[in-house]
Amino acid sequence: MNQLFNIELAEKYFPKILSALPTTLLIVFVATIIGLVLGALIAMIRIEKVPVLTQLSAVFVSFIRGTPILVQLFIVFYGLPEVLKMMGLDISELNKMYYLYVTYGLNTAAFQSETIRAAILSVPEHQLEASLASGLTKQQAYLKVILPQAIQVAVPSFGTATISLLQDTSLAFTIGVLDVIGRAQALGAVTMHIFEGYVDAALIFIVCSILLELFFKWIERKTSYDAITQQSKKAISKRKNRLKTNLDHLSQETTQPVVVKTTLSEELL
Repeated sequence: MNQLFNIELAEKYFPKILSALPTTLLIVFVATIIGLVLGALIAMIRIEKVPVLTQLSAVFVSFIRGTPILVQLFIVFYGLPEVLKMMGLDISELNKMYYLYVTYGLNTAAFQSETIRAAILSVPEHQLEASLASGLTKQQAYLKVILPQAIQVAVPSFGTATISLLQDTSLAFTIGVLDVIGRAQALGAVTMHIFEGYVDAALIFIVCSILLELFFKWIERKTSYDAITQQSKKAISKRKNRLKTNLDHLSQETTQPVVVKTTLSEELL
């Protein structure tokens, strides 16, 4: 009778499964970039209430948030090539990773757009009005005043979403991509010992999730109100010291002609 769990086999599996981690992390990285850029665009469209685009983006967000990620992946992987084929474009030879980038990127964009929109709307409206009144353009006001405060609100939610995205990539094997889970399943199918591979994969995901959580907590501390206030105080202190130094140099320069004039007057006398 086979053992339920063979620790020696798990140790043998581990480096092979770990070698697939870069594939998983690449999916997370690319999807995060796509999600942030597209999510910020969707958030601004809905905040500014752009006609037609606001309604379309609302439908898009509702669809993504209301359907499982696996359904979205199958729609992109199986449906998109058929639609493009009817338009005369054949993408049947396209690398499967691109389907994952599109699927997870769009999924991340939908969720991050709500996070970004809520974070921006949390900043008091009078700050934007005051920025515009001081002579800043709307773009400058968002970049210099609104977004720095919105980031403080968005970081915790962004960290949670990134960890969830990492875990969602476990579905990449369903279209034949050998990520962490795909490699674990492939090894299990060959040796008929599946449990050991999944335990190894679970350990890898747990460690990565903990590291991501620590990373975002560090960012949260760096972008907190106290940290920004402390940085502002340091900057003000440096400016004061620089100003004092300049004034000292200026006072020394203005007193030198007086000394020369006094010396000349003494020589004339």
